Amino acid sequence: MTPLLREECMSTMPRKDRTPYHMHLQNLLTMLWQRQQTIRETEILRLDWSDEEGNDIAMPEQLEAPRSLNSDISYFGVGGKQAIFFIGNSTRMISKTRDSPDVHELTISKEEFERKEKNKEAIYSGFIRNRKPCDSGDIPPDDETTKKAIAEEINKESFTTVVIHGINPGHIQYLKSNFVQWTRQLTHIYHYYIHGPYGNEDSEAKQQPNPFQNIDIQIKIFTVGKPTPRIINLRDIGDDMQTQYIRTAASSFEFKATLEGTGVVEGVMRYHPFLYDRETYPSDANDHKSTYEFDAEDDHDYAIDLRPARGKRAIFECYWNGRLIPYTTIEDFDWCCSPKKSKQIPVECYNRVSGVLFTNDKFQVSTNKLTFIDLEMRLREKNAAFSRIISGHEKRTTIDKDFFNWLKECHEQCDKQVRFGGFTKAVTRPDLPKNKQNPWAEFSQIEWDGKLFKKGQLVRIQKTVPVLYGAIRRFLLHGEHEGDVFATGGDIEVQQEPKCLYDDIRIVSLAKLDRTARPELVKRYIEDEEAKLPDKIVVTWPEGDAVFNNEKRPAGKTIGDIKAEIANRRGEYISKLPGSSSRKLLVELKIVWHSPTGSEMIVSHISQYGKNWAYWFKKMENIKNLGPHTLILQTVLNESGNKVFAGKELPSKVVKFTVTEAAPDKFTVGLLEGPFRVGAPFQIPLEFQDEFSHPTKPSNKLKPLLEAPGLELSHDGTQVKGNSLVIQGIVAKGSVPTSTGKNFNLVVTVPGLAEKSQSLKIRLLPGPPHSIDVSPEDGVQVENGNTVRFEIKILDVAGNLSVQSNKLNAVCKFTGAAGLPSYSVECSATGQGTLTGDPIKVKKITKEQVITAIIELQGHKDVKGIERVVEVLPSTKAASMELCYHGDGTKASPIKDGQEILGTAGEHIKGLEFTIKDEAGRVLDMNNTLASKIKVNWTPKISKDTVLKGHLPDVKVPNSASDTKYCHISCTGVEFSFTVKAIPGDPVQIKCKCGSGTKVRLGEILDSHILVTLKDKYGNDVQKLYHGILKELSVSGDGLVDDEMERALGQGCSFDIKGIKFEGGSLGSRELCVKWKELTDYVRVEVIAGKPTKITIPDWNVDQPVSIYNDHKFSKPLIVQLCDESGNASSEPNVKVQLAKEPGFKLTPVPQPQKTDVQGRAYFGIMTVSGKRGVFEMQPKAFCGRTVISGPKIKVSIQPDVTKPISLVVEYDKSASYTVGETLTEFVVKVIAEDENVMTGAKPSHIAMKLWQSDGRIDTRPPTKTISSVPDSRRRGDTNGHFYFRNRKVPEISGTHNVMFVYNDTKYEVFSNLVAINVQPGPPVKLVPLQIPGTPTVSNTQKIASRSLIRTLQLELRDEFDNPAGQNVNGKVTVEVMCADTVNEVPQLAGNTRKVVLQLENGRATMQNLFIQENTPGKDGQEYFLRCVANSPSNGKWTALYDIPFLFFNDAKKQSQMATLTKERDSLVAAIKTYKSLFVTTNQLIDELKIAVHEANREKTKLREEIKRQNIPLSQLQSLTGLDSLLQQRVKERDQLLNVSRRSCGLQPAVRHQEVLGKIAHLAMVRDSDVARVLSWHMTTDMDCVITHTLRKAKEIHRDSGGKQQVMSLDTMYKKNLPDWDKPLPHIRFKPNWRPAGNPVYARTFLEFPQDPSNCKIVFGSLLGDAIICNNLDHATLYRQELVKYTHCPTILTRDGERIRSNGKFGGLLNKAPAIERLRGAVFGEPLTLKYHAVCTQIDTLQNYRVAMVKYEDANKELEEQQAALKDPEMQAKHRECQEAEEQLKDIDSRLGLGRQPNRGRQPVRPPQPSFDEDPSSAKRSRPSSGRQSDTSSIVNGVTPSRSSAPSTPTRQSARRSAMANDSPNMGGAKRARYN
Repeated sequence: MTPLLREECMSTMPRKDRTPYHMHLQNLLTMLWQRQQTIRETEILRLDWSDEEGNDIAMPEQLEAPRSLNSDISYFGVGGKQAIFFIGNSTRMISKTRDSPDVHELTISKEEFERKEKNKEAIYSGFIRNRKPCDSGDIPPDDETTKKAIAEEINKESFTTVVIHGINPGHIQYLKSNFVQWTRQLTHIYHYYIHGPYGNEDSEAKQQPNPFQNIDIQIKIFTVGKPTPRIINLRDIGDDMQTQYIRTAASSFEFKATLEGTGVVEGVMRYHPFLYDRETYPSDANDHKSTYEFDAEDDHDYAIDLRPARGKRAIFECYWNGRLIPYTTIEDFDWCCSPKKSKQIPVECYNRVSGVLFTNDKFQVSTNKLTFIDLEMRLREKNAAFSRIISGHEKRTTIDKDFFNWLKECHEQCDKQVRFGGFTKAVTRPDLPKNKQNPWAEFSQIEWDGKLFKKGQLVRIQKTVPVLYGAIRRFLLHGEHEGDVFATGGDIEVQQEPKCLYDDIRIVSLAKLDRTARPELVKRYIEDEEAKLPDKIVVTWPEGDAVFNNEKRPAGKTIGDIKAEIANRRGEYISKLPGSSSRKLLVELKIVWHSPTGSEMIVSHISQYGKNWAYWFKKMENIKNLGPHTLILQTVLNESGNKVFAGKELPSKVVKFTVTEAAPDKFTVGLLEGPFRVGAPFQIPLEFQDEFSHPTKPSNKLKPLLEAPGLELSHDGTQVKGNSLVIQGIVAKGSVPTSTGKNFNLVVTVPGLAEKSQSLKIRLLPGPPHSIDVSPEDGVQVENGNTVRFEIKILDVAGNLSVQSNKLNAVCKFTGAAGLPSYSVECSATGQGTLTGDPIKVKKITKEQVITAIIELQGHKDVKGIERVVEVLPSTKAASMELCYHGDGTKASPIKDGQEILGTAGEHIKGLEFTIKDEAGRVLDMNNTLASKIKVNWTPKISKDTVLKGHLPDVKVPNSASDTKYCHISCTGVEFSFTVKAIPGDPVQIKCKCGSGTKVRLGEILDSHILVTLKDKYGNDVQKLYHGILKELSVSGDGLVDDEMERALGQGCSFDIKGIKFEGGSLGSRELCVKWKELTDYVRVEVIAGKPTKITIPDWNVDQPVSIYNDHKFSKPLIVQLCDESGNASSEPNVKVQLAKEPGFKLTPVPQPQKTDVQGRAYFGIMTVSGKRGVFEMQPKAFCGRTVISGPKIKVSIQPDVTKPISLVVEYDKSASYTVGETLTEFVVKVIAEDENVMTGAKPSHIAMKLWQSDGRIDTRPPTKTISSVPDSRRRGDTNGHFYFRNRKVPEISGTHNVMFVYNDTKYEVFSNLVAINVQPGPPVKLVPLQIPGTPTVSNTQKIASRSLIRTLQLELRDEFDNPAGQNVNGKVTVEVMCADTVNEVPQLAGNTRKVVLQLENGRATMQNLFIQENTPGKDGQEYFLRCVANSPSNGKWTALYDIPFLFFNDAKKQSQMATLTKERDSLVAAIKTYKSLFVTTNQLIDELKIAVHEANREKTKLREEIKRQNIPLSQLQSLTGLDSLLQQRVKERDQLLNVSRRSCGLQPAVRHQEVLGKIAHLAMVRDSDVARVLSWHMTTDMDCVITHTLRKAKEIHRDSGGKQQVMSLDTMYKKNLPDWDKPLPHIRFKPNWRPAGNPVYARTFLEFPQDPSNCKIVFGSLLGDAIICNNLDHATLYRQELVKYTHCPTILTRDGERIRSNGKFGGLLNKAPAIERLRGAVFGEPLTLKYHAVCTQIDTLQNYRVAMVKYEDANKELEEQQAALKDPEMQAKHRECQEAEEQLKDIDSRLGLGRQPNRGRQPVRPPQPSFDEDPSSAKRSRPSSGRQSDTSSIVNGVTPSRSSAPSTPTRQSARRSAMANDSPNMGGAKRARYN
């Protein structure tokens, strides 16, 4: 314990200077004054140290103070007097020790010092006054504060109080206003005295007591007028700077500096990371160096490097003897300063480091203790040795390297500097080595230093040569990430810009991103770079003849010289590409002719650059091809001629021009369009060409001349069309005797051309029609009805017969009378013809009549027509007919042609007479010839005698008044017709018809009217009604209301009946009887329900609650039916219906408002019910307009599902402890159903135990890789529904493991709570090294390096499973040099001893600097070994040993050689072991794969035989594709069979409960439909009965249903009289050879039970008994008649529905089964077909076969891959290397003289197992006795317990063997302990 020290500092002032504030500084520790003496400035105040109980403890000099937390004067003596007189001008020191009865006081003051100096007295001397506690008699009365302090002494055993008087008035305001600030600074100064050597690490957690954490400082400020002072304890201040440094640090770096002499400096550097969006380095508002101005940029627009975090503050604050020296800070040291060149970590990481230096008293400080005098100067001297402190132990190392590695580790692990966002996907990096290619995550943006960098943004990449500019493509971060993540760095993929210059994609470290570069500067740089590239070609024409864009040039015109120059965007002319490559640029000239067949290059030249003429091309005169041309000047690269650079085309100049034709020079006659005809104009085209034979356009000034012998030629002039001159309107006249034409020579001459004449031959045909020649000319007569003939000729303009290829029709038209024909003749072939045609027929001609014939050419209006006069004479043939008939009277009535005659329907028109006349009106005599030509259409044959008399047959009138009869008479061209129409006769019948609708609501009036009509015997409506006819009309019907009915005359002589209304009676069709006189007819009217006033729910029993399980569906859909007042179903459509329910349960899907259909029904479907257990109500409501119709309330009883698991309860011994390799405690698992009871129906196959090693997370479900096991088999005495997991082995790896139990039945999956078990390691049985030592070689020379056995080696205790087993195990490890028994000389260790004892702490011991003694005896070349034996007497009797062989030599040179061989031998042994392990593992894997292939093939063959037995075609099992196709077929077939309509029970199922078996109708199924009908009817009273297991449950159901539900319990059935289920029919016992007719069988044999068949047999055996099924009633009666002779006959049922009771009664309605539809769903369901089950079995077999097939193929493939890997060249090379290594090992062994391999291994001695129930007390950490430590190299055989991993004895290994040794899984850590 450290001394308890208490100081109280108080200040008072004289009365005249008193202020409202006083300062009271109180410390809770005790300082004991040793003696009373005169205090001098140079003397030391000595103290006695004791704890609070007064027990003496060690003095400070007896304990080494960590971090120099000591003082040669006192803890607060340094600078105390100066501080007192800085605050005030006098002080009073009051103190009392624990064992002293008096209080000691010392008073000093500035005035007293001045007085003594003036009187020349001893200034620094005084007297200590003694007084009793609480005696304040000497205190002035106005010093109330001091009096209060003295009054508090009564309760204190020891104390020290310092009272300061005369406080400077300038300090009063500061102490008053800045109380928090100066107390915070005071806490910072004395931080480590208050909180101990490690500072204020955690304000909440209670720190462990420390002998150097023993000071409590309390500050009190007294204010006059306020009785309560302001108090603060410095230990409670948590925001002083040192506390902030400690708590915000993520890591620390401890070091030590040793200077000449005894100067020691301990240092701690702390890293304050950047977290997310800010620096965590604490800011000090009192330090102006911690703040800095944010100047964004300087005058040159360059970003200024601002120092974040620490700002401009120094790194190190300096503490001297535990207190802060405030005015001395050290900026940095050379090994921890910011580098001039950036390295692998950002520069700002150096600014996130704070530091503290702790010095002892060997360094000088100023008198006021505010400044170090020589600290920084001495630390920067060359002889200052820095070393690192790890776990409290000094380590000689390179301090700058360790600091850099520490800083890098802090940056990578602690900083959260960059926020990666916009996760895209996980990618693989093929640009990296294989072991680093994945995993990588791709992001689209990052946020760094408050700046956002996104994809596509322009950035600058520094620290590359050259500096890289580009656009961001993506960000890459190593690891598996999803979503936003923080990291210190990553990679950035950049598209280098300008792309046209580089076209490269680079991936660089994110640390190279220049975050200060502004985008506009980057963009400006890229644009400047792009501006240097070639941009355009400048073209000039020095000699003229320039070619302009879109110019038209005549063929042959010269193209002048071309001068081309390449310019960039800056306007500079260049000839090379910019950059270091400086590739030359050329200009290529091309002229491309775009011909109609394609483009063709006709000119191509390339020009080099010339200094005087740039790029020059000479003139060209060979451009004569017509059409568009393109002149292209293209920049190309010199070496390749490539036109594209960096993805962009080089600049070019394109000039498009067109070459046109020259002036005309010659012509040719173009294509003539024949034939040529006399007098018909035609044209001759003349085509002109230039000198290059190009078609050219002629001039209008050219005048062609025409000449032809024998023809008269003329033309209308010329016209220019394109390149042709057309001579238009050429007319030729001449004699052409034949229609084939005549040839003539024609000459064309064009004056002024080089070739001016062309001759051609033409053939001239007769011309077009010009005139008509007709004969005869006059005097034409013809009788009416005969034809006329004319001869005509068609002539052209020259009198030639005109012929044409087209039709040439001559037409003759007659005028002067109506209905005359027209003639035509075709003359195109001969030019002449005869005109004739139909006879001339003039109507109503009675005398001669003149008509005119006009002859014309059709389509030739220019040819004049010819007229001829024709005289027509009347004809003597029959021309007209007259007809009359005699009606009821004798007078004849004439009939006109087309007249309508009326007659009574069904009668005849008689007395028809006729006469025939010619055109002149003369009556013709009726002879046989004329009579034979008379025809009528109303009779097939007519009597000739009747006709000769002038009479015609009678005509029958049609029966229907709507029909008319057409009568037609014909005779030699004379036509006569009339029609006969019927009129109705007398009424003989009545017909009734309803209007638009025949449906009428009950109690409402029919909307439509009834129309009544009277008809005659043929059904014609009678059209005439007499007055008063309505009185004879009557209407009657069932339920007809006469008062509402109205009768009236309707339209069309009919009756109209309206107001039809019915009341009462049933719905459906009704007949109305309509009667008039004796005539009767009936009308059928459909009476439908009235307006809806009620709601019913079909098929739902609303009187009883509907029982349903939670989260289950209703068994049937909910359908709401609208009904009228009488209960009839209403067909009102589109009525909105809502379903209201209580809020205690939920329906899924949520019922939405529905509208009724045409049947008045609203369909809500089958809904799922979920909710708590209970009875709830729901009610449908309909809305008809504003009327709300409420339906019946449906009670829903939600029952818990006893088959649905909701949780798992695990019972086990929670106090049990677990050791590796032992047995776990027994776990009992219960599956809890929804009813909160144990689910006894759970299967063991559905429950599994999952065991895995914990990774620190709390998992809600087991991971994919676990150790899984199923429950144990049931034992006698196990509780039903409980599953036991016994004797499970504890994992062989110590640590925390998780156990979870899983229930999974493919429908539900439930997880238990996580059970965490802490597995302790076993007892230690072996001692292993943490690093494999080599085989040391030593010699007994003076050189200490040659005598070194072990530099550093850590040994650890392990159990038999290689778990660290030394926790809380302390003891010793004895290291002894051993050898074979035959060797007498044994080397001694340093100090002439064979043994060294190491301390074993927590199972670990460290061996350091083990040497042999100089000149020790030993056999040269002999192998010795160090035997390390560990034991711990306090932890049981056991030992563990480990041997380390080494070689001893007397010769140092030989030892050096053998050391090399030994190291090589160690490398060979490690490599051989690795190779052997690899080969053994590979062979084991192949053997296991062969077994797997064999087992998979055996399973596959077994399933294949099963498939063969199931008649599945094996042809489709050859491949997975065929197998999958077959599976799909079978699944489709199964689904089809499953969806086939089957008979089902319509009763509501019973409540599902483990004590409820179900309703009888649901317990069995019957396949035969006839048997199902008769059995369901026979048991109809029992079908709704609920069967329970217990009477208690039956009573509960009976009570819940209000006594309406039938129930029966199994435990109340008398089972002794139950029939034997498999017994034979009763007749077999008495007449075994009788074969009765009708196929009698027991009815129970037709029953199929889906579940619990044993209990179902009990139920049906009790209810159905021995009932028998026969085919029909006859067979049943015969069977009964025969059976009753011997024994009792049970009830017999027949397939056709008859029943014979056991007493013999049959017949009547009670013994006849109705149709199955009338049973209202109370029928046994129909099971699935046998084919369905067969298909399901096939599907299961095929699926298992597919799994086996895939497993076999995978195993076989893996086996082939492993076998192929054995033959791989790399594996063969490893075999060869292993053989070579073994040979080299034999050679080295022989050279070393070793006959066998060393026994380097653990040889544990197994005594009785120790007990580890009680943890031994941990050993205290030993501390050095003084601050001075000798060099590590001077420690010989020293042992320092440490957990650091120091490097072992160095050895050299070849690269490959070293890699093999390092990669070996059996050579790492503690498991690589020895060779075998």
